[in-house]
Amino acid sequence: MSTISNTHNDVTTTQLKQHPLQVAKRLEKFKTTIFTQMSMLAVKHGAINLGQGFPNFDGPDFVKEAAIQAIRDGKNQYARGYGVSDLNNAIAERFKKDAGLVVDPEKEITVTSGCTEAIAATILGLINPGDEVILFAPFYDSYEATLSMAGAKVKSITLRPPDFAAPIEELKSAISKNTRAILINTPHNPTGKMFTREELNSIASLCIENNVLVFSDEVYDKLAFDMEHISPASLPGMFERTVTMNSLGKTFSLTGWKIGWAIAPPHLTWGVRQAHSYLTFATSTPMQSATAAALRAPDSYFVELKRDYMAKRAILVEGLEAVGFKVFPSN
Repeated sequence: MSTISNTHNDVTTTQLKQHPLQVAKRLEKFKTTIFTQMSMLAVKHGAINLGQGFPNFDGPDFVKEAAIQAIRDGKNQYARGYGVSDLNNAIAERFKKDAGLVVDPEKEITVTSGCTEAIAATILGLINPGDEVILFAPFYDSYEATLSMAGAKVKSITLRPPDFAAPIEELKSAISKNTRAILINTPHNPTGKMFTREELNSIASLCIENNVLVFSDEVYDKLAFDMEHISPASLPGMFERTVTMNSLGKTFSLTGWKIGWAIAPPHLTWGVRQAHSYLTFATSTPMQSATAAALRAPDSYFVELKRDYMAKRAILVEGLEAVGFKVFPSN
């Protein structure tokens, strides 16, 4: 009898006729994620997988050793819901160094199971059914799916080549009395675009004028090549209306650890933590301890990371152009 492969089991065609697969209406339009599809095709054809955001090399030894030591030290039970104290402090230290902002590690930082959960907790904790949320397309697929779970109305504004500039006039027209938030991803996945200070200032002015929140996904902040990364929260008048989301995985090549965080003022953190409490409650305890060590890495680590990725970018661009692709610059 023929079967249909399912993530959890094999479903026969007879079983399908008797019990059709059902999904909540809020998720009916969404298929298997593009990352799953591309990874399966890469395995099937023995191809290089450029679809999913993980490297083909391992993370640094000093971070892995910190995790091993944490396990040996007995840090293996539930962590505090919003994060191990040492990690919250390390995130605050890193944010001050990178964005120039002093935040309260106890009241303004929430540790999550990867940035994807930070995104989900932010959306589910701060967005009401019927709220409008503006996205810049193309975008990471979890944005729209999670907004659908929250019952939000998505408005999409397309970034177009060659420079993928933010169409400010189009954004201005898209904002209405029902607009609750703008979700920004900088550096941007998948275009590689980084929002400029001028663009971010224009977006900030619109947000302040219209009382709109910003959800800022900054997981690639340390993979910036030619431009300075700017956190929207660092702009005048923006911290109080911004949730900044980041993670360990991209910067330290440890995507399987799923350690992320959300930084926001207390009145926004409350909603994020309420959702987080009922999504995962807490995140891996020993990995949090190791992440604290990672975030306190010397500046040389980040300099070398950028240098290595710039060399890899040059190889990739040369290879793509050699087989006929037109490659737009990434910042």
